[in-house]
Amino acid sequence: MRILVTGGAGYIGSHTVKWLLANGHQVTVYDNLSLGHRAAVPAEILVEGDLKDVDHLDQVLVGHQIDSVIHFAANSLVGESVTHPAKYYQNNLLNSLNLLERVRRHGIQRFVFSSTCATYGVPDAVPITEAQTQLPINPYGNTKLAFEKMLSDYAPAYNIGFAALRYFNASGASPDGTIGEDHTPESHLIPIVLQVALGKRPHVEIFGTDYPTPDGTCIRDYIHVDDLASAHLLALEKIVPGMGRFYNVGIGNGYSVREVIQTVEAVTGKKIAVKEGPRRAGDPPSLVAGSDLVRKELGWKPNYTELRSIVESAWNWHKKHPTGYAK
Repeated sequence: MRILVTGGAGYIGSHTVKWLLANGHQVTVYDNLSLGHRAAVPAEILVEGDLKDVDHLDQVLVGHQIDSVIHFAANSLVGESVTHPAKYYQNNLLNSLNLLERVRRHGIQRFVFSSTCATYGVPDAVPITEAQTQLPINPYGNTKLAFEKMLSDYAPAYNIGFAALRYFNASGASPDGTIGEDHTPESHLIPIVLQVALGKRPHVEIFGTDYPTPDGTCIRDYIHVDDLASAHLLALEKIVPGMGRFYNVGIGNGYSVREVIQTVEAVTGKKIAVKEGPRRAGDPPSLVAGSDLVRKELGWKPNYTELRSIVESAWNWHKKHPTGYAK
């Protein structure tokens, strides 16, 4: 396939690009590099561009004879979405509509969307299945759900096939240590704790210790980024024009904040300083994926099913790149 990957220089995008290339596909990365990293993808496949620039987008789709799209480009900080919702509606929804309109006009029939478990809000039950009610509790989740609905309307009307993958907590790094996780600011727990181990932070803050969980801290489903990447390719291969599918992608096991910290200590041999703070608004106590559907329909199976192996891959990257992609 000739695949356009928007946001392909970002964390999950770059790992998916590497996976696609390893499986023999022709890939073009379209990224404005506001959040992504030039060094995360091969230079010869990177096109620097913004989804607001529809003329440039047209040129890339036609010039590279694109027949499939994987759409990662988005802002994803929950707190920022609450204080600056305009940014999220512009980038995650309006700019995504620009892309979808070009997909329609050029007759592209395969589209994979990077969605999120944030579309569920506070879940009715755990593990979360695709059948549960979607009631986002922040603008980030609202924008992702709105684009899911847009895809659902476009698919039968314009014969576009799509898959929307609702991620849980992406984590880890490429096993060969060549690419990994580097956000500014960093908001993901595992790299934050690893930065403490490297002496880059004085401590890790635990937001809330009074949740109704075994140790009082939030529980999350951590899925290795390579396992996420494989799900995108499987979804792309199974797409049927005019139809759409939604999949939760997680390992089905939950780990608390304290368990993550303890695992990092075991992997790194470093004592992690902790500061306990109040809950953050909008943090559900537990988010764990029910991923039976993606396993059954796509044949997906995670290779990383334990937190320790995920943390080990992340530690391998951070040891080699203590300042991220910056030299």
